Amino acid sequence: MQLNFIANTSLVSSSGLTIPVIDPSTGQVFDEIQRSNAQDIDTAVRAARQCMDSVWSKLSATERGRLLMRLSVKVTEHAEELTAIEQRDCGKPTRQARADAVALARYFEFYAGACDKLTGQTLPYQDGYSVFTWREPHGVTGHIVPWNYPMQIFGRSVAGALAAGNVCVVKPAEDACLSLIRVAQLAAEVGFPAGALNIVTGYGHEAGDALVRHAGIEHISFTGSPKIGTLVQQLAAPRHCPVTLELGGKSPQIVFADADLDAVIPVVINAIVQNAGQTCSAGSRILVEEKIYDRLMERLGHAFAQLRVGPASMDLDVGPLIRQSQQQRVWDFLSDAQVANIPVVAQGQIVDEAPETGFYQAPTLLRDVPVDHRLAQEEVFGPVLAAMSFRDEDHAVELANATQFGLVAGVWTRDGARQFRMARRLRCGQVFINNYGAAGGVELPFGGVKSSGYGREKGFEALYGFTTLKTVAVKHD
Repeated sequence: MQLNFIANTSLVSSSGLTIPVIDPSTGQVFDEIQRSNAQDIDTAVRAARQCMDSVWSKLSATERGRLLMRLSVKVTEHAEELTAIEQRDCGKPTRQARADAVALARYFEFYAGACDKLTGQTLPYQDGYSVFTWREPHGVTGHIVPWNYPMQIFGRSVAGALAAGNVCVVKPAEDACLSLIRVAQLAAEVGFPAGALNIVTGYGHEAGDALVRHAGIEHISFTGSPKIGTLVQQLAAPRHCPVTLELGGKSPQIVFADADLDAVIPVVINAIVQNAGQTCSAGSRILVEEKIYDRLMERLGHAFAQLRVGPASMDLDVGPLIRQSQQQRVWDFLSDAQVANIPVVAQGQIVDEAPETGFYQAPTLLRDVPVDHRLAQEEVFGPVLAAMSFRDEDHAVELANATQFGLVAGVWTRDGARQFRMARRLRCGQVFINNYGAAGGVELPFGGVKSSGYGREKGFEALYGFTTLKTVAVKHD
């Protein structure tokens, strides 16, 4: 049984209740976590505040950076252990789980080096004044981490908050807690003071709700759905608590006729099947110029048909979805597509070794998807790629921007002028030209516009969101 980790101590929830942990590859229970409540959240917030006031705020930026670097090294040393935990807990193929552990270490490495480089400015002003600014941490920050990339999203959120001088209370998704509990234990081992990093598990409507409502939380970082993101904002609003939101996307890959299709195809496929399509920035729409549409559909269809799906331990192209309800959600989208007579170009294959009780879905490529169909508008969060054609550049921009989301876009063209025109006209937080994702890019600011949220994580830019700016004006005698 897994316990909460508060003030460097493993604690049973005051509720006395637990939640079963299910292996997505088999559908079987293999562990349990604490079903925490408002009392547990309060215990964690109080521990964080005590740490902030007594220890953490007194550390120099250099000392904070050294602690973060020690944790980065420790995570690297335990990468295979964390890989195994994530593989079973989340159903990730081995290579994906390992990549997540490597990324987690890199986040702490990057932000370790950034700690003592977060500076203010000296501002020119009237004669007789010296004016300057400095950046101060919010204090106790709350982090609600989703189940699709627990280690990576923990890293991009918590490492930045700690680097900026905050202390953290983390509520992971109930479907994916185990790796984060272990990381908090490793943080204690390398010398993090008690209360600097706290993990409280439980359901969103109980522990998550209590975290967002708690008067001691001074900034909230949330990754999840637009619906819950709206609720988080509403709950934080009465006390004017700042919120950073990353709320998913319906991201397009835009392929022009002059693109290098040999380069396009593997990247497009990886962008939709990675983590079984359960990725906020998944390239879930592909928009193709009319003159190459049929040709690209044929080539993509052949590639999709070769994809294999199976248990995480087999390390195939695609693992299981996280849970049965997510599997049913994907099935509902595909059923709607069938009713609408949307053509299926190709599907991958679920291997015979996959247990029937696991949560598997074959990658599916559909073509001629109407722009107003839910497959073109809503986030499926599964390995389903919706294709449509466009006439020209204006039409491509129109289709790309025709959703409530605006997280990421990919543009494939060799025309240099078009690359920049498209980058400016697309309404999203990141544009990748002749690539998609830039290999993760811990250094690259990440976030969206419209219903994809606001605020930025990753890169140095994230540190601004985890701090407040104070202006000091000195009148000379």
